[in-house]
Amino acid sequence: MKKQYTPEFKAQVVKEILKEEKSMEQIAAEYGVHPVQLSQWKKVTMDNLASLFVDERKAAKAQKVQEQKIERLYAQVGKLTTQLEWIKKSGIDPEQK
Repeated sequence: MKKQYTPEFKAQVVKEILKEEKSMEQIAAEYGVHPVQLSQWKKVTMDNLASLFVDERKAAKAQKVQEQKIERLYAQVGKLTTQLEWIKKSGIDPEQK
């Protein structure tokens, strides 16, 4: 059965790695985790470190602006689809220039 570790445990181990007071092998032996696994946890931590400093209010505002933009685009697509259907029913060739 595969071992599962809590996020708190992983954070504690990665903190030890980042201190660089012990080798990866020493930390692996101390915590009973394979060194390859520790390297993966460190990589995930380093890759996602910038997200810790994201201003949640700015991110929420940007998300709201993006959602409003998507809503406007969907409304425009609906309007254009309706116009195209009307043109087709009228017998006008929409490809005509």
